[in-house]
Order: sequence, then C-alpha cells, then structure tokens
Amino acid sequence: MRMIKRLINNAPIRHKLISLLLLISMLPTIGLGILSGWAVENIIEKQVIDQTLQLIGEVNKTAEVYVSHMQNLTYLISMNEEMEAFFNHEKEDGEADYKRRTFLQGLTSLYSEAAGILVVNDKGEMISNEMYERTPTDLTKEPWYLAAVANEGIFKMIGKPVNRNIRSHVHYREDEVVSAVRAVIDPETQRVKGVVLIDLKLRVLAEATKNIRLGKTGYLMIMDENGGNIYAPETSKLFLPKKWFSQDRSGYFSKRIKGEEYQFIYETSSFTNWTTVGVFKAGEPVFEVKEIHLYVLLFLLTAAFLGMSASYYLSHSMSRPILKLNAVMKTAESGNFSTFYQEEREDEIGLLGKSFNRLMMRIRELMSVTERQERQKREAELRALQAQINPHFLYNTLDTINWMARKKGAEEVSGLVQALSKLFRISLSKGKDIISLSDEFEHVENYLKIQKARYRDKLNYSIEMTGLCDDRLILKLVLQPIVENAIYHGIKEKKGPGHITIKGMEEDGSLIIKIEDDGAGMDEEKLKQITDQFKHRDDTAGYGMINVHERIALTFGEPYGLTVESRKGAGTAVTIRLPILAKGGTSLE
Repeated sequence: MRMIKRLINNAPIRHKLISLLLLISMLPTIGLGILSGWAVENIIEKQVIDQTLQLIGEVNKTAEVYVSHMQNLTYLISMNEEMEAFFNHEKEDGEADYKRRTFLQGLTSLYSEAAGILVVNDKGEMISNEMYERTPTDLTKEPWYLAAVANEGIFKMIGKPVNRNIRSHVHYREDEVVSAVRAVIDPETQRVKGVVLIDLKLRVLAEATKNIRLGKTGYLMIMDENGGNIYAPETSKLFLPKKWFSQDRSGYFSKRIKGEEYQFIYETSSFTNWTTVGVFKAGEPVFEVKEIHLYVLLFLLTAAFLGMSASYYLSHSMSRPILKLNAVMKTAESGNFSTFYQEEREDEIGLLGKSFNRLMMRIRELMSVTERQERQKREAELRALQAQINPHFLYNTLDTINWMARKKGAEEVSGLVQALSKLFRISLSKGKDIISLSDEFEHVENYLKIQKARYRDKLNYSIEMTGLCDDRLILKLVLQPIVENAIYHGIKEKKGPGHITIKGMEEDGSLIIKIEDDGAGMDEEKLKQITDQFKHRDDTAGYGMINVHERIALTFGEPYGLTVESRKGAGTAVTIRLPILAKGGTSLE
C-alpha cells in the first residue's frame, strides 16, 4: 500500500490530471456499456436456446411420425392372413407368394418413406418386394434378427445397417437408410414365428432438417440411443461422445473442439430414443448481440476519444509550463546559468518563473565575483611562492657552488648545479606569467636532468619540439608538475627502467604538448577521480595536474586545459591544449 501511495505521489502532474478526468468521464460510461451488453446478451442467448429447442422438437415430431409409420407397418404385416400362413409354414402355391409380394409392394407405395420391407420366418425363409440375399445364408443368424428376437415382439429401431447379408434392388447405401425390426410372437405359445425388417429412408429426415440453420454455419444432427449418427449433414465432421450428454431429456453445453468453441443444444425423443442436437460455433446464433456490442463499443470509443482529448488539453495547458520551467532548471543544474524562463504568465507558475530568473541573475553575479576572486587568489599564491626566494641570493649561491665544483673537478656536480640554477631562473622569470616556449621546455629539461642524476638508469627521457616556431609563448610552469607526477606516480612505481616522452606540436589552431610515460599507469577509478576533479575544479587537489588544469582554464577558458589517458600497467598520457601566443601579439602578462 505504501509503495502504491509513493508511486501516485511521484507520478507527473499531467498523468494525475489525465487519470482523474478519464476516471470521471469514462468509468460510468464503461460501466453502463458493460451492464447493458451483459443484460442483452443473456436475454438473446435465452431466446436462442428456446427457439432452437422448439426447432428440435419439430424435427423430433417429424421423426416420430415416420417411425410410427414403420411400427404400424410391422403390425399390418403380422396381422395379414397371407403373412400369417407364411409364419406358420402352411403349404402354399405360387399365387399365395404373389399375393404376399403384392401386399408388401402396396405398403411401400402407401408409405414412400419405407426403402424396403423384408419378412423372415423362423426357418430363415424370406419374402420381400425390394430386398434379396447377397449370398445364401441363414437369415435367422443375422444380428438384426437376433436383436428383434431379444426385444420380445416390441418394435425397435436398430440404426444404420452394417455388414448385413441383404441388398436392395435400388442399391441404397448403408448410410442412406436406418433399420427397424419387430419380432412376430405367437400369442399363445410366445414362440417367435419370424421377424419383420423395414428400412427407413434417411432422405425424409434430411428434408425435415436441411432448411434449418443455426447462425451462419450451424446445423441439426440426429443420434441414436448408443451415440451413433442417424443423420448429419455432409459438412459435419464432428463425433459427439454419448458421455457429453447428461441424463436429462434436454439441455445444452459447450465444448472446445480442435481449437474452436462449439455450443450444443439437444433434446431426446421419448418414442424413438433418438437425440436431435443443434450444433453451432459459439457466438454465431447471437449476431444481434455482436451488433449491440459493436454499437456499445463505438459509443465507448467515441466517449473515450472525447474524454482523452479534453483530458489531454486541460492537463497539457497546466503541465506544459511546469515542464518548461523544469527543463530550464535542469539546464541551469548542468552548469549553464545563462538560461531564463521566458514565458509570460500571471499565474502561480509565472511567479515561479520570475523568481527563477531573478535567482539566475544573482547566481551569475556571484559567479563573476567568485571567478575574479579565484583568479586573484591563484595569482597571489604564485607570486607569494616566487617572493619566498631572493633571486640574487639564489643565483650567487648556486654560482659559488658551481665554481667550487669545477675547481675540485666534479663536472657532474657542476652540471647538476648549473641545471638547478637555470631551473630557478626560469621559475622566477622576473615575475612574469607568460614565457617563451623554448624557456618552458628548457625548464622541464633541467628538471629532468636533476631527476636523472637521482634515478640514473631507471629514468630516461626524450624531448621533441619539431615544427614549433621560436616566437611562441606559453603559460609558465605547466610542464614541470606533470613530469613530476609522471616520475613519482609512474616511473618510480614501475619495476625496471622507465621512459618519459615530451612532444610539442601545433594542431587545429592550438598548441598541443603531450607528455607520455610507460610507468605503472592508473586504474579506471583513479582516472575517473582525476577527470571529475578537472570538471569540478576541486581546490583540495593541490599543485599537481589539477592545479595546472585550473590555471590554464582560468587564464584562457574553454576548451583549453588537460586531458588524461591511462591504463593500469601500461602508462599514462597527458595532453595539454593551449592557445597559440606569439611574441609581439596580444599579451596576458
């Protein structure tokens, strides 16, 4: 809960306004649309189920009429005198047989739905007007005969014929007829005298159902009591297990078959025990519901568009100036204090913008004062350092040491003292801040000579000034602190001898001096720390590379200063970028 509250509190004002306006405008509309759609869908679905059950009931009645006709035919046949003589095995002539066949033919003419009638007595003898045996066999052993005997004289529909030894002159296929049987029982002895077999044309059932459509592709099918198909249209490829149907005589259910949702509505006839099933894909019969849903959806979309447009306009008009003020503040936060909020507004946001502008002006004034004071401080520190040494006393003392060393024949000591003398001479430079480039290079070379005398073979160096003009000027004491860092933090920390290379060149209108060493180098964390100090001008860094970078930046501004590249164990490279200053040109002294 606390996390949700924090998320809400931290969300942008524009999002809060849009959410609030959308909730007020959209929530009642969506609720009304969903409620009305649900109510209409339930009403129409109930109507569809009732109408489908009515259609199924009519089909069941039609099937019952045809089946009752077949039942009546079995009674007429069993009560006919000629047929009774046939069941009792009485002697007969050809005329009796002709009368029986004529009688059967009259029945099939009267009941055109009968595809054929076959009468068999208990000795396997048969009479039929349309059927005959495929091969000579005992018909009393046929499954349909045994099923009739087992039903003890009660009329029974046994479904479509399968592999029976009987054919029709019209050659009806097994899937074009359905068979009904009834055993003829002697009322006194209860002996089975024979069986009447009648085939019912399925065409009459197809005519009763073919014009009935459920939805766009729905249809009706008829199943027997064992779940076998009595009738199904040619387009049907579904097999419905009997276990899907409950014990109730009618009902409906849904099933997913091959990735599609189907709905089934069924009713079982109490007379035939056949179940008529309405099959359709879910949603097809309720096209009106879809149409209503479409209207509701269009209404919701229209309301959503209007609500979002109004919400966006109102929230944008309120949040845009806030975002603009925030962007200006971020620009100032990055270090650009010359930016101002420029939109004219008289509301609370406009007052904040004006206060921000006054704050920026005050900051710029304070920065200007601070920068001037910082520069004066650096200059005073450098001058104070220079003033600590009396030039005449230093020169005279070093000259005396040099003379005494030569007198004693200590040439190495003499050279070292001479280098130190030149080092201090250039460092003082009569109080000048800008000196010639050649003096600066001579200064760092004398410093390297002194360090070479200390470290000997561990320290090696080379200085290149190829292509540089003699009249170039440079800010004093920018090379020596960097070379000192290279020695103490690079060469000294390295195992074995090291080398320092100093190269000067002119490139893209700037003076470039690169100082490289093959010493210990720095890891990424140390390098990042130095780079960050360059950016923030950290006064706690001392008089090393940071001090040099600050002096150059304060003197010449951007983009001049130092850049450092280093890799642990591979050395360090420091690049100094300075403006090109020539003797006789603009002086900064």
